[in-house]
Amino acid sequence: MGEPSSSGLSKSERVPGEFKPDSFYKTPVEPPKAKEEYHKMEMFKDVRYDSYNWFRNGGKKFAVHLKDENKYFCYKMSDYEKIRRDLYEEMKRWEEKEDYGDEFAAVRRPNYHYHRRVLTAKTAEAYNNRAPILDSLDITSEDPYYGRLKAEAKDKKGDGIYDINIRNAQTGIILETIEGVTSNFEWAGVALVYIAMDKENRRSYEVYLHNLRTKQASDKCLYHEEDDKFSLYVHASEDKKFLFVTSESKTTSFNYYLDVSKPEDGLKAVTRREEGIDTSVSRRGNHFFILRRTDEFFNSEVVACPVACPLDKTAETIVLSHRESVKIQNIQLYEDHLVVHELVNGLPKVTIYGLPDVGEPVQSLQGGFTVLFDDDPTYSAEPLVSEFNSSWLLIRYSTLKTPPFVYKVDMKTGKVVRKESATVLQGFDASNYVIERKWANALDGTQIPISIVYRKDLVKLNGSAPLLLTGYGSYEELVDPSFESSRLCLLDQGFIYAIAHIRGGGEMGRQWYENGKLLNKKNTFTDFIACAEYLIENKYCSKEQLSIIGASAGGLLICGVLNMRPDLFKAAVAEAPFVDVLTTMLDPTIPLTTLEWEEWGDPREEDFYHYMKSYSPVDNVEAQNYPNILVITGFNDPCVMCSEPAKFVAKLRDRKTDDNLLLLACDFGIGHHQLSRDGTLKRNAYMYAFIMKSLNMISNP
Repeated sequence: MGEPSSSGLSKSERVPGEFKPDSFYKTPVEPPKAKEEYHKMEMFKDVRYDSYNWFRNGGKKFAVHLKDENKYFCYKMSDYEKIRRDLYEEMKRWEEKEDYGDEFAAVRRPNYHYHRRVLTAKTAEAYNNRAPILDSLDITSEDPYYGRLKAEAKDKKGDGIYDINIRNAQTGIILETIEGVTSNFEWAGVALVYIAMDKENRRSYEVYLHNLRTKQASDKCLYHEEDDKFSLYVHASEDKKFLFVTSESKTTSFNYYLDVSKPEDGLKAVTRREEGIDTSVSRRGNHFFILRRTDEFFNSEVVACPVACPLDKTAETIVLSHRESVKIQNIQLYEDHLVVHELVNGLPKVTIYGLPDVGEPVQSLQGGFTVLFDDDPTYSAEPLVSEFNSSWLLIRYSTLKTPPFVYKVDMKTGKVVRKESATVLQGFDASNYVIERKWANALDGTQIPISIVYRKDLVKLNGSAPLLLTGYGSYEELVDPSFESSRLCLLDQGFIYAIAHIRGGGEMGRQWYENGKLLNKKNTFTDFIACAEYLIENKYCSKEQLSIIGASAGGLLICGVLNMRPDLFKAAVAEAPFVDVLTTMLDPTIPLTTLEWEEWGDPREEDFYHYMKSYSPVDNVEAQNYPNILVITGFNDPCVMCSEPAKFVAKLRDRKTDDNLLLLACDFGIGHHQLSRDGTLKRNAYMYAFIMKSLNMISNP
């Protein structure tokens, strides 16, 4: 797409979050009309026409069109600028009150310090007003020549290409830089292991060993993944003595290990490359612990094998057997314990097992004890990492109404010795809010869970409340019903907020995912519609008060259901929506396409072609009434090229038969993800202001 500076746009025109509705935008602006150019596509005797195919390589002409869309966006939203500012200031005030304490901030181990960083507007100013994306992990180590070291990865454009800076931790001086790679790296002693990106296809495809005081060009390639459906990742073992390199596709993964004390020995195999078998690896003493999913054991099992002969299946021990009703999400290894994080009926469950002494044979584990959480109908329980030899288990717990706090569990006794609430959100009272978990009937009778929160003193369940419904439904990802302070500005306006945990996600186990992908993908859309209908039928809202929102594959969800049931919603927001599914999946030269075939299917096969065409949003825009729609995109987006959402909006402008709002906002400073927390709040404020405007909530802003 080119650099943002090539667009010729001023700073205020580049970033919707920074727009100021001056007199220019208050002057009436007509809806942009994109030039149509004839483009015919034919496959399997099926003919499609795409008038806006030129967007993909439109260069400056396309950038000018996006500039016109931004002008129109600012003009139509100028009457709600005060509301937008008020929402932003309220979200910022809530966030400034957040203080989750040391339990959330850092993990300390000998010679290592891990910490998470939240970028604020002030942080952004140090980078020429464009906040970088920082890798979420800062890692420090000791080097006799350089002193104490820190490595960090930065992405200044949001296009997913990072530079890794190695700094002197005391002075902050950058000593070395590894350029144009991914954000995935680990220390191997005083060397660095990192993952390089195939910039043409945006695939993590090579793993390198970088020795300090040497040039990047001399770095040793430890592994090159040739299959373009696979990507590479690196992570450290719990005791930091091994690094694991994983090569994975959507259906298959296998692993290698690197002994940190002998990096010159290179990678050695832990698990085999076998189609349809997915493995992740941990290590304790002389055993690898492997979380393994197969077609037969679809919700995973845990096995142990000797480090000396990991590929010998006769030496394996089944530690935890597969269960059809329980999905093993992940495991945590400690010196004396194994912690298993599971999903049961869509809710997190944490079980702790004692382990034999290091060096002793590992047997099948029985019993164990389960951590008992608060009696909430829906919640999030995420593992926090502590030292490998610790006997304390830390779990970050929250709900849609409960700010995060830490469960601290004595793994030796099972007793919760401290349940520590963070100092957070002064003036906030969780008892003012209600959380619920309900179930909607899908078309095939499947029960779809819905997580709901609202303020009980403001909401009457008589259909009059405004409601914002979200969902995702792809990649086996879970939408956690966790706390978000910026959401309070909606709840305190009388909104109901709901999450549809639809198929294609992973909330209810592996089969839940399988039943919402490939030739089952339309279950994702119909499940979401069923959830919307349930909320209307049960008087949580009415059609006139129902708004929906989703991002990326969740944006595909939103735009897909808009084509299928536009009458059901009053307003819709789609962020970076993947909407030109068929055309994109037909073109293997587009970055990430080949990686996605195992999720959506390969439309070069006729069955997938016709099925994909039946739901691809761009291919299903019709001459019908649509609700109010806001589409947001990033100019540098490497995952969903901004031409896709722009094409969807242009086609809607040409065909829809209503006078409702249709807006496109292109942020010329970012890619697929927002670059700073402050920028996210500004974007949220615009989206929420758009929804409130669409629902006619405030007549004289």
